[in-house]
Amino acid sequence: MNHRNEIEAARAMLTKVLQHAREHDAAKVNHLHIAIGEIAELDQDLILAHWRDLSKGTLAESAQLHFRAIAADAQCMACFKKYHPEGGEIRCPYCGSYGAKILSGEEFYIESIETEIK
Repeated sequence: MNHRNEIEAARAMLTKVLQHAREHDAAKVNHLHIAIGEIAELDQDLILAHWRDLSKGTLAESAQLHFRAIAADAQCMACFKKYHPEGGEIRCPYCGSYGAKILSGEEFYIESIETEIK
């Protein structure tokens, strides 16, 4: 299995977190709150494992990561009804169409960073 997405996600988070820590004269990063969409195709356990490897020796090494799931929502482009795509199934449960616009669930971002100031 290719974990490239999770490695890149962890690397991007670490870059952003360390930049934030420098800008706020932090002694260390204590907590990191992360939002991840239900269909973002990212494994939070793998992100955490890569985070632990990448953050060794940095101000963020002992940070606790907290993940919040964002539910997936879609809108059918045929009947325009909104629905929750179950198990990654994009097919509209109302009319059977496969054409849908994803409204939420693909997100991945840092919600907050808690640091200890020097």
